[in-house]
Amino acid sequence: MKKLIVETIHAPSAIGPYSQAVVHNGIVYCSGQIALNPKTMDIVEGGIQEQTKRVMDNLKEVLKAAGSHFSKALKCTIFLADMSDFPIVNEIYGGYFDANPPARETVAVKTLPKNVLIEISCIAAV
Repeated sequence: MKKLIVETIHAPSAIGPYSQAVVHNGIVYCSGQIALNPKTMDIVEGGIQEQTKRVMDNLKEVLKAAGSHFSKALKCTIFLADMSDFPIVNEIYGGYFDANPPARETVAVKTLPKNVLIEISCIAAV
C-alpha cells in the first residue's frame, strides 16, 4: 500500500524536510507539533498552558486532515523542556480524550525547536 502525505492549512506547515503526517496501512503517523499559530507561524504567547492547548489543537487538525481523531489515537509522545510542567500538561492533554486514552510516554529534553516548552507527536488509526 502506498503512503499518503497529509497536509492541512489548519495546522502549522512543516518547517523542515518532513510532512505534517503520513498515512500508511490505516495508521496515521503525526509529526511532532509545537506551539506555532498556523496562520502566522509564530509561537503562541503565554506559558505552558497556552502552548499545550495550541499543540493539542494543531494535532487535532492534522488528525482530522488524515481522517482520524483523538478517539482513534494509539500512542502519543510528549517532550517537555521542564518536567515540573507535567501536572499542567497532563490535565490539559487529558481533556482531549473522552475515554480510553492512548499509550503515552513523557520525556524531558534539554531544548525543543524554537525553544518552545512542549512538543507532542501522535500515532492513530484512520
